[in-house]
Amino acid sequence: MVNRLHLLGQNLTELKHLKVIAFTHKQIGLKELGKLVICQENLNDKLLRLKADFDIEELFYLGTCNRVEFVMATSKPVDRTFAENFLCALDLGLCSENMRMFLDAVNIYSDSEALNHLLRTSCSLESMIVGEKEILAQMRKAYETCQEAGLTGDYLRLVMSTVVKTAKEVFTHTNIAKNPISVVSLAYRKLKNLNQCSNSRVLIIGAGETNRNISKYLQKHKFSNFAVFNRTLSKAELLAADLGGEAYTIDQLKAYNKGFDVLITCTGCVDPIITTELYETLLNGETGKKTIVDLAVPNDTDPEVLNQYPVHYIEVQSLNELAKKNMQERYEELVHAEKIIGENIAEFLPLLKQRRIEVAMREVPEKIKEIRKTAIDTVFAEEVQNMDQQSREVLEKVIAYMEKKYISVPMVMAKEILINS
Repeated sequence: MVNRLHLLGQNLTELKHLKVIAFTHKQIGLKELGKLVICQENLNDKLLRLKADFDIEELFYLGTCNRVEFVMATSKPVDRTFAENFLCALDLGLCSENMRMFLDAVNIYSDSEALNHLLRTSCSLESMIVGEKEILAQMRKAYETCQEAGLTGDYLRLVMSTVVKTAKEVFTHTNIAKNPISVVSLAYRKLKNLNQCSNSRVLIIGAGETNRNISKYLQKHKFSNFAVFNRTLSKAELLAADLGGEAYTIDQLKAYNKGFDVLITCTGCVDPIITTELYETLLNGETGKKTIVDLAVPNDTDPEVLNQYPVHYIEVQSLNELAKKNMQERYEELVHAEKIIGENIAEFLPLLKQRRIEVAMREVPEKIKEIRKTAIDTVFAEEVQNMDQQSREVLEKVIAYMEKKYISVPMVMAKEILINS
């Protein structure tokens, strides 16, 4: 038992077993990074084979649009040569030029650096957009997929527990994700503050990515009355189909006579397309105050429209300034986030040591029960048989009490020895 505890204390509890091979957006373009993403269909089989071939104790894979990472628990040294052999074994059909590019850009983390990297990643400090929470959900899903496939064990379970705990603390106790920094989310927030009802008539001019993104917010919040205008009708039809709305070419704006409550525009036009003449036509005789969300650069709305008509005007320049301000505030929160990460790293090693003690001590209760049974049924069987019923009951109570108390003694002592050492 002493030798087993010594091995657990000296080897299995060491952070040096934690390794990460990471390919991220910081060194690799997103298009190239996509070549490293493993198809979900054969992901588990491929990872199980790699785990066996490289004698890795535990393994999980994280693949997103801006990072591909392999997190492992192994006593093997993980260096550039290991990464090269590992990458070749993935059998992704990479040419020699791509292989060199990926190996030049690879980041390899070990022990406390690996844990620090995982915690920073889960808290979005390594993301393209600091403060986005999606990465934590992606990490949890990736880990759970590999856990279900039998790729991970107790070691990475503890690592992921700390990863999740740390991210939750950062997102809860700092303002790193408090204020949105995308123009689209800011635009929708301002629009939402105007208290438009869900059946408001929404005209969408332009079917590009920006308008598709803000349409998702509108659809999510039950807006349902859409008309989409675009230079190419087929693109307008695609967006309108998603929204359950009507599709038109942009030339048909001049004849549109169904009125509107909200006008969202983002085109690539150099000159304003929402002129006073067109705006008057779109009003179709209505005089109430309308809302224009202009996300185009330069703006699609002629300034004269704002001078002549009552309008709630949401435009991209002020949104960009607010986005920059919010981003700066997020970066100012990095100090607080990194402090929380440091505290969790400091707590992790004792936690890992305690868990290893618990695993090692699982046999203790069973061993004690065996000794008790042997003592009563064999060694002192005759003496016990000669006792009266009341004496037997007292003996049982004494033994049960001692058994219960003794089980905790080696556990507590072992924890104290390892933590203090």
